[in-house]
Amino acid sequence: MTGLPNARLYAYWRSSASWRVRIALNLKQIPFAIVPVHLVRNGGEQKSAENRERNPMAQVPTLEWDEPGGQTRRLTQSLAIVQLVDALCPGPALIPNDPFVRARAWEIAEIVNSGIQPLQNTGTLAAVRELGGDPAKFAHDAIEKGLHALERLVASSDTSFCVGETPCVADLCVVPQLYNARRFSVDLAPFPRLVAIDAACAQLSAFELSHPDVQPDAEPS
Repeated sequence: MTGLPNARLYAYWRSSASWRVRIALNLKQIPFAIVPVHLVRNGGEQKSAENRERNPMAQVPTLEWDEPGGQTRRLTQSLAIVQLVDALCPGPALIPNDPFVRARAWEIAEIVNSGIQPLQNTGTLAAVRELGGDPAKFAHDAIEKGLHALERLVASSDTSFCVGETPCVADLCVVPQLYNARRFSVDLAPFPRLVAIDAACAQLSAFELSHPDVQPDAEPS
């Protein structure tokens, strides 16, 4: 198998995790259809029985495709999907070959995936609000802390992207996180290297096509 026939991505336009997968699919030039799942409307469409059947965590994204012979397959969790796409589909490598560089790329990706993004997603911020906290400040502080860690990891490199001269899984995570940093009014002046990486990615069509503002379910800012 060298592709993902009739691929459908169940996603929300502004979901960081969905965005990572869109970038991966576009970098690999894999055709796919977006099936919107609104994370706020009607209490959150991700919580519906239909979506739970696809995604037991009641989240997005879910990638679904049809195998030859009619079998439908699904996979959830953005980094698992990125790894599958990289293994199955020819094109630019999303996961570096060198063992240390590969580990560094996953380190950067996991700081975003595990250490920042879950603390500023809609469910967490709703819980902060219910407990009497300030969700905007909570998200701002979590993002700022994570960006300081990321900047230290990439500051010594003079490559165009996080760990090399082509985008990889690390860049797929950093770009959406910087978008969220701007949403929560984080000052990006202390993070010049991250900003430069974000700018380099923005020049590539795969990143342009993946941006939230151009998705079929995008809403006015």
